[in-house]
Amino acid sequence: MTGQALAGQAVAGRPSPFGSLREQLLDAATTFAGAPSELSGILSGLVDDVDRALREELEIFPVCHHSPASALAMVRRLREKQPKVIYLELCEDLQPLLTELRNCRLPVAVQAFATDIEGFPKTWAPLSVVAPITEASAEYQAISYALETPGVELVLVDRSSDHVFQWKSEEEPPAGEEPKDDAQEPKEEAGLHGDAVGVEIGDLRPRFAELEEHLLHHGKVRHWSEWWDQYVEQPLSGADYGTYRQVMVLIGSLFRRLSRDADRLAMDEDRERYMWTRMREHLAASGADPADCLYVCGAFHAASRVEQFGVRSTAAFEISPRTDTKWLYGLIPSSHSAIEAQFGLASGSVSIAAATWAKSLTRSKLTPFQLAGQKGARKRPAKLPAPVPQEEVTDRLTGFLSRPPVLDELDQAELLGWSVDIVRLARRNGYLASTADAIAVFETSILLAGMRNRARPTPYDFQDAAVTCIEKDVVPGRRDVRRLCEILLGGDRVGEVGYDALPPLARNVYDRLAPLGLDLEKRTIQRALLDLNASPELVPCSDLLWMLRYLLPSDAVRPIMGERRLGERSIQESWDLSFGKHQRSIIELGYEGVTIEQVLEQRLRRSVWDPKATAAVALAAVEDAVLFLGSRRFADELGARAVELLKSERSVDDAPEVLRRIRRLMAYYRANEPELPAWCEEFATSGYAHYCTLLPTAFVADDTGVRQVAAMLGFLFSMESLALALGCDRAQLELAVKQSHPESPAKVALLWAARHQLGLLPVAELRSRVDELLANPLVISSFPHYIMGFVQAMEPAPALTGFVVEVITKAFGRLPDNVLLPWLPKLITTLRDQAGELMPVLVREAGRTFPGSLAAVDSWMPPWSARPARPAAAGSAAVASGPVTTLLVGHPAACDAVAELLGCEGEWRAPSAGGSSHREVNALLTAHPEPALAVATLLA
Repeated sequence: MTGQALAGQAVAGRPSPFGSLREQLLDAATTFAGAPSELSGILSGLVDDVDRALREELEIFPVCHHSPASALAMVRRLREKQPKVIYLELCEDLQPLLTELRNCRLPVAVQAFATDIEGFPKTWAPLSVVAPITEASAEYQAISYALETPGVELVLVDRSSDHVFQWKSEEEPPAGEEPKDDAQEPKEEAGLHGDAVGVEIGDLRPRFAELEEHLLHHGKVRHWSEWWDQYVEQPLSGADYGTYRQVMVLIGSLFRRLSRDADRLAMDEDRERYMWTRMREHLAASGADPADCLYVCGAFHAASRVEQFGVRSTAAFEISPRTDTKWLYGLIPSSHSAIEAQFGLASGSVSIAAATWAKSLTRSKLTPFQLAGQKGARKRPAKLPAPVPQEEVTDRLTGFLSRPPVLDELDQAELLGWSVDIVRLARRNGYLASTADAIAVFETSILLAGMRNRARPTPYDFQDAAVTCIEKDVVPGRRDVRRLCEILLGGDRVGEVGYDALPPLARNVYDRLAPLGLDLEKRTIQRALLDLNASPELVPCSDLLWMLRYLLPSDAVRPIMGERRLGERSIQESWDLSFGKHQRSIIELGYEGVTIEQVLEQRLRRSVWDPKATAAVALAAVEDAVLFLGSRRFADELGARAVELLKSERSVDDAPEVLRRIRRLMAYYRANEPELPAWCEEFATSGYAHYCTLLPTAFVADDTGVRQVAAMLGFLFSMESLALALGCDRAQLELAVKQSHPESPAKVALLWAARHQLGLLPVAELRSRVDELLANPLVISSFPHYIMGFVQAMEPAPALTGFVVEVITKAFGRLPDNVLLPWLPKLITTLRDQAGELMPVLVREAGRTFPGSLAAVDSWMPPWSARPARPAAAGSAAVASGPVTTLLVGHPAACDAVAELLGCEGEWRAPSAGGSSHREVNALLTAHPEPALAVATLLA
C-alpha cells in the first residue's frame, strides 16, 4: 500500500472509515490485473481523495455544473447546516453583481468586460468573461440563501477575471466554444454569450477521450449529457447528503487521476491554490469558525491534492497583481442553448435538467431558496428549520457501489402525455402525424428503455422514439422532431435583465425611446411608425434609432421606410425593433460609455486612429459624425486626421472611395455652410499634390487597376479649380500626365482622355486614333480593353460621354463576331461591377444620340458621320456659310454683347461659300444651334 494511502487512514488521529472499501478495491485490482500494478494505485488513490476531502475541517460541497441533483443536495444541506459563511467558486471580482440578480429573470450571466486592455495582446480585445446562472443550480441556491438570510456572508474565492486571461498562453485566443447545434432550426439565443470565456463552475467531464467513449458505449447512450443524467443525476437525486457528497468526490477524483491534459490540470491546480489561499486569508481576517463555513466548488476541485489544500495548511501561494486593464461589470441575458453552446453540452440537456429540477421539487416537497422580488419566480416562504448537527463520516460508498441501481417504475401518465403532446406539436409544424403515431411513440419509448436496461423511459428515450416514429425522412418546416421534443420538455428558456439592473446607457436608451409607446423589453419584433412632421417630439427618437442602427446588429434596429443622407432627412419613418433579443448588445454598449453619443464618438475616433486606418475610413467617419452627431468640431477633428492619412498613403487602392466621399462632403458643406471647412481645403490641395506625384507610377503599375487611376484623375480634375485657387500649380498635373507612359490598352485610353481634358488632344485627333485602331487588324482583339478605358474616362472627363457612345457604337458595327461575341458577357459584368455609377449617364447620352422610334432607324445618320465633306482652303480668312453663320451675321449685336461681357476682342469676317479654316467651330454650331438661338433671344 502506498505511503499516501497509509497516511489517509490516520488523518487527525482517527482511522479511516474507508479501510474496508480500500481493501476490496485492492483485492479486485490484484484479481483482474494479476499483480500489484498502476491500477491498484489509482483505485487506492480514489479512496484516499474521498477520505481527505471528507476529513477536511472546512466542509467541502462538491457540485456539477447546472446539475439538479447538486441543487437538491444544496437545498437540503443549507437547511440542515445553516452556515454563516459560504465560499463559492466564482471570480472574486464578480461579487458586487450578485445582488442585482433580484431584478432579473433567470437564466442570466454575470459578466466582466474590458475594451481598454493593458498587459495583454491587443488582438485579444475586447475581453469578456461570463458565468451563467440558472435556477436549477447549486450555485444559485447558495447565492439566494446567503443574500436572503441575515448574518450570512457570501465570499467568492476563485481567480479574478484579470487572472483568467493572465493564466492563458499568449498563443491561445480568448474565445469561447463554438455553438454546437444539430437541429435544423438556427438558435439565435445560442450566441447570447458572444465570444466570452465561460467560467465553468463544477465542470465534470472526463478529460480522457478513451474513457468517455467507453462509458458512452457500454452505457448505450449517445452523448455525455445523457450518460450523466442516467447514471449520476437520477441515482443521486433522491440520495442522502452523505452518499451524494462521497459519490461526487469519487467521480471528481476519477476524472482527475485519468486526465491526460497536463496544461489544463496545472491551471486547475493553480486555481485550487488560489481559492484555498483566499479562504485562509478570509478566515484569519474575520475570525470565522471553519465549522460554520461551507466551501462550494466543483467535484473536480474537491479531490484536490495540492499542498495548499485545507485550512491548516501552511504552504504559501503568491498571487500576482492584476494588470492595469479597466474591467467593467454587468449582467447579460442568457439562455439554455447559450449555456449548451458555450460549455459543449448536448442540445436540450439544460432544458431537460430544468424539467428534472421542477419534477424533483414536487416529488421531494422541498422549498428552494430564491431571491426576493425576482422576475418569473413564485413567492415562497424563507422559513428555516432548526439546524441539524453534522453526522459522523461513515462509509456510504461501499453500499452505493455494491447494490444494483434502483429502477424507477414506469410513469404511464407522464409518458402518455408526452406522446400526445408531441404529436399535437408536430402537426402544428407541418408533420402528417396522427393518433397512431402517438401510440407508436409510447410503445417505442418503452422498448428503447428496455433495450437500455431502464424500467422508466428517460426524456432521451422519448426523444429517440419520437424521431423514429414521426420524422421519418422528411422535415416539412424549420423545426425537426428533436427540436420539437426540446420545446415540449421545457423549451429554450431565455433570461432577461431587469431595468434596475441595466447600466446607465441602457436605461437612457429605454427612457429616450419611451415616446414611441412600445414595450421594448418584449422579445418579439415591434413596428414603430414615426410621422416627424405631425409629431416633432419624435425627432429625438429618430436620431437615437439611427445611432443604434449604426452601433447594434443589423436585425436589432431595422429601418423599413426612411433614410438618412447628407443634407436629407425623412418626413416619415418606419422601424422594426427587436431590443428584447439583443439586450446583451445594448448592455455591452453601456460598458463603453454613459450615453449613445459618447460611445459613437469613441468608436469613430478609435476607427480613424487605428493603425490600419486609411483616408477613406476617416472620410467615412466624418460623414457618420455629420449624420449622427451633428458636431462641427468633432467632424473637423476627424477631417484633419483624414488629411494626415492621405499624405501618408503610398497606394491608391482606395482612390474611388476617397473621391466619392470627398465629393459628397464638399457638396454638403457648399450647400449648408457659408464656407468650406479648413480641412476640406487642405484635403483638396494635399490630394492634388499627392495624386499628381503618384499618377505616373499608377499608370504603369500592374497592381493598380483602371478604376483606381480613373478615380485619381477624377479627383485631380474635379478639385482642380479649388486647388488652383488655393495656390496649387496646374503645371504639376500637366507634367504628371506627360510623364505617364502606360502600356495596357485600358490605361492608354484613359491617358488620351486625360490629355483631352487638359486641352492637349482635340476630339478630332482622338477620333482619328480610334479609327486607326479599328482599322488595324493587329489591334482589333484588344480593342474592347480600350473601350473599358474610355468608359472609366467618363469619371474624370464627363464631357467625353458622347464620344464614348460613339466608340461603343463603332465597335459594335465594325468588330468581327469572333471578337465581339466572347467579349459581350465580360463587357456587361465589368460595366456592372466597375462602372455601375457611370451607366445612367452613358444610357442617357445614348438615348439622346439614337433615334426614338424604330421607323427612324433606317434613315438615321450618326452625328459623328454628318461632318462637312469639303474642308476649307488652308489659310482662308473667311467664315463658312450656313444657317448658324447666317444667324450670327444677321444679329451681330448679340455676339458683340457676349464678347464685351466676357472681355473678348475680335473683328467680324465676311462669310464665304468656299469653306473655312474654322470648320470645327462651324460644325459645332451647326450640330447644336439651340444655345446660339437662346443667347440671341436673351440679348434681343
